[in-house]
Amino acid sequence: MPPSTPPELCLALTTVSTREQAHALARAMVERRLAACVQLEPVESVYHWDGALQQDAEVRLLLKTTAARWPALYEALRALHPYALPQILALPVADALPAYARWVGEQTSPPANAESAS
Repeated sequence: MPPSTPPELCLALTTVSTREQAHALARAMVERRLAACVQLEPVESVYHWDGALQQDAEVRLLLKTTAARWPALYEALRALHPYALPQILALPVADALPAYARWVGEQTSPPANAESAS
């Protein structure tokens, strides 16, 4: 039997001010099965805010999910994000190792008992 067709993947990006915020957001998204994996990395951001040039250390989150789970991930990020105007972006993945894509799909599938409860 041939392997199943892997799901369409997307990468989501957001930033927060502290590692603590990043860890909390990452754990929430993985625990809710909205992201299979979240990578955290320190970045420096330069931007205009409130009419002034700003430069701040931030933590970037790279969230791996499926296109099907993106809408729920987007809503959860909006609800839990500490910023008034957060960067929440999704980038389509042009290609991926099929076994990895299937793993992402498995990790972001709602638990079977959650589906039967609705």
